[in-house]
Order: sequence, then structure tokens, then C-alpha cells
Amino acid sequence: MTTPKERQKITLAHSPDSDDAFMFYGLATNKIDTGDLVFDHLLKDIQTLNEEATRGTYDVTAISFHAYAYVADKYSLLPHGASIGDKYGPIVVAREPATPEDIPRLKIAIPGKLTSAFLALRIFNNEFEYEVVPFDEIIEAVQDGTCDAGLLIHEGQLFFESKGLHKVLDLGEWWHDRYALPLPMGGNVIRKDLGTERINNVSRLLRESINYSLSHRDDALQYAMQFARDMDPHLADRFVAMWVNELTLDYTDRGRQAVRQLLEEGFEKGIIPNRVAVEFAGD
Repeated sequence: MTTPKERQKITLAHSPDSDDAFMFYGLATNKIDTGDLVFDHLLKDIQTLNEEATRGTYDVTAISFHAYAYVADKYSLLPHGASIGDKYGPIVVAREPATPEDIPRLKIAIPGKLTSAFLALRIFNNEFEYEVVPFDEIIEAVQDGTCDAGLLIHEGQLFFESKGLHKVLDLGEWWHDRYALPLPMGGNVIRKDLGTERINNVSRLLRESINYSLSHRDDALQYAMQFARDMDPHLADRFVAMWVNELTLDYTDRGRQAVRQLLEEGFEKGIIPNRVAVEFAGD
């Protein structure tokens, strides 16, 4: 009589946001067969995930591409699961009308020093005052005058005008105009020490989960709505569509080039201390 094969636990950390929830719907709700792997889902904000990645805390974690520069020794990028904006991205908004040329004179609320949005903004212009503010409090910080402007990375991108704020700069538009590339924000990484076989299995299952969600969009979106912070369903649908798309299923050569370009620019500008060798699992 053979004994059942022991299931191996994989810690999978991601943000409590509607786009991540949509992406991991298939895994989180047991819609796909994971074989001898069992996934332990841990929900943390992106700033915490970036910090924990520097310690190698989780087997698989969502991460900002900026933070990847500091953990490339421990983690490889999985070839699926990226949030990449093609001709759109994080937006700088202000309480009073302003132009991109005004940025050095503004105090800007940012969602975290290791976010890709902050890296992109510093590549655009590194001469501004900033204050780290939780991403979901940035609009309020601009409204109440704590900061002159804010760097929006989440659904606030879709409704800041209704809060009386003014667009200063869309970093995704600027990036595309400059490089003809999409602007990569975040991806998923996996610990290198898990070994080739396990890394390949996890990669396959993550791709299956994303594909399942895209193929069962209504069900996945309904599941994701519980993580949408009381967002209007129409806005949640738009937000998910922005950040879970065909580039999420596969970076493509353009997406991979965009990641390398972002990190190379960060190094060339003196923001990232070392040139980063971008490594994708399975390559």
C-alpha cells in the first residue's frame, strides 16, 4: 500500500487589491488542480511586501520592479503576473493646476520609496520634496494640504478629478513617448532556492490561474470586488482591466525590455546603486 505524497506548502504573498485578487482567483478558490503543492495566501500592502522580499520571507511574492533591484540575488521574476501599463501609469495629481515643469517646486506624497512609481518619477525629475503616505491616503493628503501633490498608483487614478484634483503628469504616457515601451509597475518573484522543478510547477500554476481568471472574467471580477475597497463595480472593472491583461499572462519581448529599461535608467540616474541583471524563471 502506497502512502499519499505529502503536499508541499508554498507561501504566496500579494497585495489585498482587486487586481491581485482577480489574478489569483483560480488558485485562491481551488479552481485549478495544484497537485502536491498547497498555496498559503498572505495579504500585505506593497510597501510591506517590498520590505519582506529583502529578507526572503516568502516563497513567492508580489513586488515592485524597483524593489526587485535589491532582491535579484534571492529571487527570479516569474514570467507571468506582471502589472504593466501600456501608454498609462501612475499619475501625479495636485490640489492646484500645475505642469510637469512645476514638480521640483512641489511636495509630493508618495506610496513608498521602493515602488516603481517613485522610481519612474525620480527618473523623470529627481529634484522634489516628498513624504511617504499610505497609498490609500494620498488623495486626502493632497486635499487637506499636507502635500502639494500626490503620486497615485491605485484606483485613485480613475476618480481623482471627482475629488477636485488636477492631473500634472501621467508617467505611463511620458514613458511611452520617450521609449515606445510600456511602463512596468509590479510583478511576481520566486525564491531561487526552491529548485528548478518546483519553480517550474509554481510558474505553470500561476499562469493557469491568470488564464482561468481571464477566461471566467465575470466570476473572477465578482470575487475581486470584495477587495475593491467599496469601489463602484464599473470602476473596479476598469481598474482590473488596466492591470490584468495580456501582458500579465506573458510579458512578451516588449514587457521584458521595459523592465530592463526601467532598471537600467534607475542605475544610470544614480537612483539604483548597482546595475541589475534581470532574470526570469525558466529562461
